[in-house]
Amino acid sequence: MSSHQRETKPQTEFTCPACKQPVATEMTRHKTLGIFVPVWQAGPCQNPDCPEYRADTEQPQDKAHS
Repeated sequence: MSSHQRETKPQTEFTCPACKQPVATEMTRHKTLGIFVPVWQAGPCQNPDCPEYRADTEQPQDKAHS
């Protein structure tokens, strides 16, 4: 890796704290010293038998209106 490249892959896999099943990894960003730094966190649990289960009911909205 050259000096201009940065590691952008998550370093670990996340699991649900309730059912211990693997969950998706979500990336957010925060600004530090003028640059955006990636932050990885556990996504919602997709196991319907889990008490932490959250169904994906949100639909992405198209922000471009003609």
